[in-house]
Amino acid sequence: MRTARLRNVRPVLWAGWAALATGAVLCVLGWYGISGERYAERQLPYLASCTVPGAALIVAAAVLLAHGGDALAAARVEELYGLLVAADPEDAGSADGTAVAPVAVSGELLMVPGGTLWHRADCPLVAGKPEALPVDSRVLAGGELAPCPICEPTAADDSPGGSPDGGSPGAFPDGPPSGATASG
Repeated sequence: MRTARLRNVRPVLWAGWAALATGAVLCVLGWYGISGERYAERQLPYLASCTVPGAALIVAAAVLLAHGGDALAAARVEELYGLLVAADPEDAGSADGTAVAPVAVSGELLMVPGGTLWHRADCPLVAGKPEALPVDSRVLAGGELAPCPICEPTAADDSPGGSPDGGSPGAFPDGPPSGATASG
């Protein structure tokens, strides 16, 4: 797929660069010819034979290079889309009934200041970020943060006693606050 699309793109790019070089050479020759003539009547042949065609080639080169660049970008996007679509459906998880390994399994919960989600410590979205802070139980109780859809943390993950405040089981008598459980 990639080679067929690139076979069409490469000649356009090469033609654009060749037109640009030829147009630049013609403009320089036209300028040199005009600069050596004192009278306008003698400058017109250089203008007509070199400078105007050179400028036209430069404009054509700009169009070809812009089109070739867009086509090259489109070929790359098409290739990436093909790789994405070609992913094995068996790898998608429970399509055939097999269980999917969780993305993150850590019990420690983290948040990024100014963020809107809370995560497990080994979630790919916060792993290795020095600005990530432990989640405060008051923030969870206030419902200011939502659980991360990637690592799907629960409020009970952070505490040894099963509640986010560090072990007192009566912290949430009616269950975790709204937004504190991951929904699927």
